[in-house]
Amino acid sequence: MTYKVAKLDDIETIDDGRCPFRPVRFHFGIESFGANAWTAAAKGDRLINEHDEDEPDGHEELYVVLNGHATFELDGERVDAPQGTFVYCETGVKRTAFADEAGTTLLALGAAPGKAYQAQGWEIWAPANPLYLAGKYAEAADAAKERIAAHPGHAGPLYNLACCESLAGRNEDAIEHLREALAISGDTVRGYAENDSDLDALRDEPAFQDLFAATDSK
Repeated sequence: MTYKVAKLDDIETIDDGRCPFRPVRFHFGIESFGANAWTAAAKGDRLINEHDEDEPDGHEELYVVLNGHATFELDGERVDAPQGTFVYCETGVKRTAFADEAGTTLLALGAAPGKAYQAQGWEIWAPANPLYLAGKYAEAADAAKERIAAHPGHAGPLYNLACCESLAGRNEDAIEHLREALAISGDTVRGYAENDSDLDALRDEPAFQDLFAATDSK
């Protein structure tokens, strides 16, 4: 049995190129639900990216305004959310939130309804994502490798690494990392890969075709 205690400022801030966040789940090693926190540097800052969780493994989410004052937009409706407000969203609800005060902090908790939680490890990949968004694919792959090696067992970062390697012309490395990702979460990775243009450079490779033919037959 163990427990851990941390203050908000004890948790590193990660900038994934969108809204910087604190990876609460990752910091504590939580394996049963997702948890992240966002703090606005200035009034008007977007606290969470607009999204709807409308995918097969989409999360229902509970947001808590820990301090400050926020305004949510939920399926186009504005919702006032002062400190102490809870906001619950089912999957499919388009959501985002903005800070009405500098220093507003929002905590988000989430998991897929009716399914055991499986961490995808986005927090591991996130520091490399700005390089990916900038089209610096080789640099993104190089930046992510050490962090992925230090935190193994997550399909998502391996998949993203393979995408960058594909875009950088590192086909052999990309196929090997796809192989590792498929071994962890085959159904999820097959779904990602089906129409992902990041992998187009691999699709004529016999090793790529053999890899997905083998996983599809299981």
